[in-house]
Amino acid sequence: MNSIPQLTLLMIYLSLLSIGSSIRWHMQPNNRKCLREELRENILIKGEYEVTQVDNQQVDYVIKDSKNHILSQKEDISSGKFTFSVENYDVFEICFISKSLNSEYPGTVQEIFVDIKTGIEAKNYEGVAEAYKLKPLEMDLKRLEDFSEAIVLEFKDMRIRADEMRNTNETTNKRVFYFSLFSMLCLLILATWQVCYLRRYFKAKKLIE
Repeated sequence: MNSIPQLTLLMIYLSLLSIGSSIRWHMQPNNRKCLREELRENILIKGEYEVTQVDNQQVDYVIKDSKNHILSQKEDISSGKFTFSVENYDVFEICFISKSLNSEYPGTVQEIFVDIKTGIEAKNYEGVAEAYKLKPLEMDLKRLEDFSEAIVLEFKDMRIRADEMRNTNETTNKRVFYFSLFSMLCLLILATWQVCYLRRYFKAKKLIE
């Protein structure tokens, strides 16, 4: 009897873990703003944008990966959506560029709103339920299964990053240790040379025997 309420609470909890990222800002004329995000392989990305319209002024957007491959692009936007998927782990950025169409026009500030959803958030479960003729509870179970897989993959990525950071720290510590030994050796050699040099100098001046 308590399985359905517990399932509902778990779904709410998992939903809170996957809240999309949305941002709203004021774009200065003839300016550029980019948003960057790291994404693992086989991820679907959906986004919506909205730009306040201003005469003699336009806003373009372009989405690129770390190799400058254009994944999505559009000029003179007002409102709309974009969708793309990634196959490999990479860093992606979406840039919004404000342009003044009249050189004599100083331009004005435009408000831009962007809502980006990735992975499970971007998946259309209503379409899945309709395609496979799933009942509401079955659709919730499917969503729960996908959320669980996403969390497992996220923890896996975190473990990989932790291992990489630990290896980096160990390598850095070794380099610092060897550099410290080298610095101490150089100081000892320099101090010994100074003592020998001063000793020969004072002997040459017959200040010491």
